[in-house]
Amino acid sequence: MNQLVRQETWEEFLAYRLMKGRFTWHEFKDADNYVEREAYLPLAQRIANGEGLGIPTKKTVNKMGTGKKRVVYSYAPDEMVILKLLAFKLYDYDACFAPNCYAFRRGVKASDAIFAIRRAIGNRPMWAYKLDIHDYFNSISIDILLPMLAEMMADDQPLYRFFEKMLTDNRATYNGEVIYEHHGVMAGVPTAPFLADVYLKEVDQYFHDQQVVYARYSDDIILFAPDRETLMTYKSQMADFLRKYRLEVNPDKEQIYSPDDAFEFLGFKCHARDIDISEATKQKMKGKIRRASRSLMRWKVRNHMETEKAMKGLIHHFNRVFFENDDTQTLTWSRWFFPVINKTDGLREIDHYLQQNIRYLRTGKHNKTNYKTDYAQLKQLGYRSLVNEYYSYLKFPIQP
Repeated sequence: MNQLVRQETWEEFLAYRLMKGRFTWHEFKDADNYVEREAYLPLAQRIANGEGLGIPTKKTVNKMGTGKKRVVYSYAPDEMVILKLLAFKLYDYDACFAPNCYAFRRGVKASDAIFAIRRAIGNRPMWAYKLDIHDYFNSISIDILLPMLAEMMADDQPLYRFFEKMLTDNRATYNGEVIYEHHGVMAGVPTAPFLADVYLKEVDQYFHDQQVVYARYSDDIILFAPDRETLMTYKSQMADFLRKYRLEVNPDKEQIYSPDDAFEFLGFKCHARDIDISEATKQKMKGKIRRASRSLMRWKVRNHMETEKAMKGLIHHFNRVFFENDDTQTLTWSRWFFPVINKTDGLREIDHYLQQNIRYLRTGKHNKTNYKTDYAQLKQLGYRSLVNEYYSYLKFPIQP
């Protein structure tokens, strides 16, 4: 914990985030000034001396691409900065995890899970079982987690005591009032992904030691077997582990795949050597496009907005989502999917759907008259095709 008060630690943290593209230039200048002024020092010193954080704030947000809600937490801005630095230093424990765990690992990407699965399966016909843990971060039992952390952090007792203090404080503010609740490791807090890796470390290691083709990315898990009977054994073993850790499977996202099926994992659809965008991912994106176009249409009518301005607005929004998101904490579609997929059917479907909704903003209807606005006109308004951008990427790859 004494590293929190050392300027060289903060400078290392800034360099890492800059190299990873986690800063815009403006954000980096502000962060560099923050470190140069040692503005972090008062809070870092208090934490290093054993003081805890304040009370986290709880809020509900829309899940990306769906109408569903999820619960996230955050601390005061200066405390969140400290927690981001701590999360960076927690990479020091990376060697404690099995290689089949792909979330919050230094130098490891989600796409590595897809490539590892493909290598492990080869040309063998395999059954697969995929599951998603319901509300994973917020469901983690602190009573079970703390002994794991104590063992892992035996070399840094102040760090363990910091987490013990933070995780056993069951207060949160919600709608301006202090409430008392079980909130696990608190989704949205920078250290939550690391703690979530620790919690299921035994599960990952077990399947690794059994030489099972298995991958976990946070709350998403998939494992494979040469026949259905063996797969059901693995499924039963997984159920035993989840009961032990007081976790529940999300039944809507539980799936068994036969060797003839394409399996879906982390937004990808894989069949033999083909990798495309999953059906679920396409439907989520279509939902986002549909809601955005309807909102813009209502805004256009209510405020007598020029049609081309509304069309440009929709195009600009999804150009940022797909290619150049201003949110430096979020991977764009191009950075997530382009390095992995080798099929463009999904991209082509999304392209077609977005074009339909851009044209819809001219007429307010989905019919053939919309095609009076041709593809060349869409390009003049700034439209960028996912398929075309993908083939450009193959010539000049971007770094994920």
